[in-house]
Amino acid sequence: MSSGTAMVEVRGVHKRFGRLEVLRGIDLDVRPGTVTVVLGPSGSGKSTLLRAVNHLEKLDRGYVRVDGELIGYRRVGDKLRELPEREVLKQRTRLGFVFQNFHLFPHLTVLENLVEAPVGALGVPREQARARARELLTRVGLADKADEYPRRLSGGQQQRVAIARALALEPKVLLFDEPTSALDPELVGEVLDVIKDLARTGTTMIVVTHEIGFAREVADTVVFMDGGVVVEQGPPAQVLDAPQHERTRAFLAKVL
Repeated sequence: MSSGTAMVEVRGVHKRFGRLEVLRGIDLDVRPGTVTVVLGPSGSGKSTLLRAVNHLEKLDRGYVRVDGELIGYRRVGDKLRELPEREVLKQRTRLGFVFQNFHLFPHLTVLENLVEAPVGALGVPREQARARARELLTRVGLADKADEYPRRLSGGQQQRVAIARALALEPKVLLFDEPTSALDPELVGEVLDVIKDLARTGTTMIVVTHEIGFAREVADTVVFMDGGVVVEQGPPAQVLDAPQHERTRAFLAKVL
């Protein structure tokens, strides 16, 4: 795939924590309006890759572009210089991030959780932000919870609020870091249903997950990572049903 067709372009990304090299030269393209699901064993670098995309982790080498724009850096001659934090924060408004542990503000109501970022980061008038927040809560099936506080919601409801909050900034890309891993099994389905609905409407997404059935149903591209590298990637039917690499086959044999 040429980089000109990619909404997200990851090139030669390396990341080290002390002596441990967590990402070892990652290349990845995500086309607009598609869903890329990243699978792999614990410690394979999946979440670090996701955090590198929106510069929650600084890169040791390589770069990330979103819609053609370098993330976290600007090019000066043949070198990359890190952007000031305020500019990085502005870039992150275009990259919605949904964490596995929700990260809602406990002292704000559900509605206020959705309103604060558009008002504070984008300068959206508060009443306009409130109207948009109510639309999004309806979309995720939580219109009746607008005035509740997060502690009064189930884990599945909190994660649906977190997804709505990410959407409130109207990002170009949504990043999900194991969005169901902190949930009781009976609550997983309601969150996956919301993500499936987003996929049907053409939202560009990168989803790190262990949910193989979800990957098979929703992904346009499945990426299998192990040891900080992309071992294999392709359509779900190829990677999940006819994997080419022994490491992929061994992983799937354990989880299927």
